[in-house]
Amino acid sequence: MSLPLSGLRVLDLSRLLPGPFATLVLADLGADVVKVEEPSGGDWVRSLPPLVGEASGAFHALNRNKRSIGLNVRRPEGAAALRRLARRADVVVESFRPGVMERLGVGYDALRAENPRMVLCSISGYGQDGPYRLRAGHDLDYCATAGVLALNGPSERPVPLGIQAADVAGGAWPAVAGILAALVRRVATGEGAHVDVSMTEGVLALLAMPLGIAHARGTPLVRGAELLSGGAACYDVYRTRDGRFVALGALEPKFFGGFCAAVGRPELSARQLEEGGRGPHAELEAIFASRTRAEWAAFAAEHDVCLAPVLEGDEPADDPQLRARGAFVEVDTPWEGRPVRGVATPIRMDGAAAPRRPAPRLGEHTSAVLAEGGFSAEEIAALGLAGITAG
Repeated sequence: MSLPLSGLRVLDLSRLLPGPFATLVLADLGADVVKVEEPSGGDWVRSLPPLVGEASGAFHALNRNKRSIGLNVRRPEGAAALRRLARRADVVVESFRPGVMERLGVGYDALRAENPRMVLCSISGYGQDGPYRLRAGHDLDYCATAGVLALNGPSERPVPLGIQAADVAGGAWPAVAGILAALVRRVATGEGAHVDVSMTEGVLALLAMPLGIAHARGTPLVRGAELLSGGAACYDVYRTRDGRFVALGALEPKFFGGFCAAVGRPELSARQLEEGGRGPHAELEAIFASRTRAEWAAFAAEHDVCLAPVLEGDEPADDPQLRARGAFVEVDTPWEGRPVRGVATPIRMDGAAAPRRPAPRLGEHTSAVLAEGGFSAEEIAALGLAGITAG
């Protein structure tokens, strides 16, 4: 079965996590993603410990099903080569600070002059304009600015999230959505677009519903006291008898009432909303401490009450549901001498299976990609001799 993005060519100049995850999704859906890397060293994630062998586990996790070209776009000859490659590209993805692409001679206007149908997606911390546009930052900073960090952790102090929410939920997924939206519009207009993704605004979007609730009640969000952040007994994490944890997510009265009835404490259901929802918390702590996590897992399988064991470490890989859905993949990677485990793109479409090609070595496909872009053998050799390319 044909993959939905088969025939789409993407030039990916991004590094680290947001852009590479976005293009991983596109590659898993069938796009031909060409990773454009500095000839010396490539994407910084390649060398981020721990290493699988030559490259890091992080690099393999983000770059399967892609090809790599070593091209120094900071040299005029390299920028000229990229502009030529853009003539046959549908999408270009970059994650430099605003203005860098223009200084290199490969900004939106320059690329559009080569290919008016091309979609450029720029992923940055704060967006292409505004007073913070040139500020350095990482996920923690973007979450801090958006107000997401302030809601995470106990009331005493905010705690860093254990995931990179701004990079993936705030950057990569909006990039995928923006790229696909621009391509759909291109069908009608024939014109490309410049997609501007701000990771800060992307992660801010995760607060859409909480901020709507806060606006309606007339008071700001408070860490550790909101319905979904520890303020409600029916939606919290509890310690079990064996020191493990379970998650109770029984927000709706029917689920909370069903849980209370199933544990023999039906009277607690009437207290669900007491004290802003904290009313029966002490009683629930005692109830959950009376059984092991495994016993609660069996209970959850028997009763439809929004209860799940908190899986830790490698446990998700053995979860029957995740296994049945193929949520984890293993990619044969000969150049590392062993298979590499990864997480599948969480999109299923008509049963089409994503390819499982290994992440590329640096510059592994330089000559092939340049030849596809119309470069002669002599031109390809000259770029290599000048140190503009590698591979």
